[in-house]
Amino acid sequence: MRNQNPNHPAPAGLDRLGRLKNLAQAMRRGVLDRAYAAGIGHIGSALSVVDILAVLWGSVLRDAGSTKSTRDRFVLCKGHAALALYAAMRHTGRMDQSTFETYCREGTHLGVHPEPSLEGIDVGTGSLGQGLSVACGLACGLRMERSPARCYALLSDAECNEGQVWEAAQFAAHHRLHNLTALIDANGTQAMGRTEQVLDLGSLAKKWEAFGWHAVEANGHDHGALLEALEAPGDGRPRMIVAHTVLGKGVSYMEDRVAWHYQSMTAEQYTRALLDLDCDNREAAA
Repeated sequence: MRNQNPNHPAPAGLDRLGRLKNLAQAMRRGVLDRAYAAGIGHIGSALSVVDILAVLWGSVLRDAGSTKSTRDRFVLCKGHAALALYAAMRHTGRMDQSTFETYCREGTHLGVHPEPSLEGIDVGTGSLGQGLSVACGLACGLRMERSPARCYALLSDAECNEGQVWEAAQFAAHHRLHNLTALIDANGTQAMGRTEQVLDLGSLAKKWEAFGWHAVEANGHDHGALLEALEAPGDGRPRMIVAHTVLGKGVSYMEDRVAWHYQSMTAEQYTRALLDLDCDNREAAA
């Protein structure tokens, strides 16, 4: 299932941010291709986290997806964005193309939500609100073992409507889980509408600070800003990065439109989406 020599390696000479930009673009194309082939939704949710996952899997996580005991752990709390995670694994050489193309086919290990039956997935997720609790348990266990491994978790802003998230927040702060970093995909939307209209949580950064975390905000599509937030020195507390993103990022007709939380693409929409990505590539090269 692994492929240490992916079909699309980064060109030699590219700097770190250049490699991450190329990785993110390849991941976006992968998300669109697989979503269209499978006739599956959650496209907007996957596209909004592509840049976050590109930075994590392409530059930050140590030995991600391996079986090493010292590997960093990753929990995709917003499990419905699993297609973006599979794209990250594919385009960082942790999954081959033939496996990637089984997404949502009969007998596949690549479902709409991630499952630990797939090599490289530590935790199966899908029930919103539970992922951070699992991440707390992983971080606590790693610390008890005196392991250098770290734990990262990616939540959605709407997921913060769940009370269990805040129970986990208190637990992490009380135990000063300095090896735990969480990020929020703050795209302002959820299945039933805008998050501020469904349940307005106000300033997420201020709330997490109030719960005892070190919280910062960053542009969730700016690779440099994400790296800076992720690699800043810790202060002994768990860290929260509120990453401001756009649902459906990279596809003009999907961006910030609630329907693309769950809608699937027609052939015409798929073609338009690919044209948007190609336009982005040309503008970047100009």
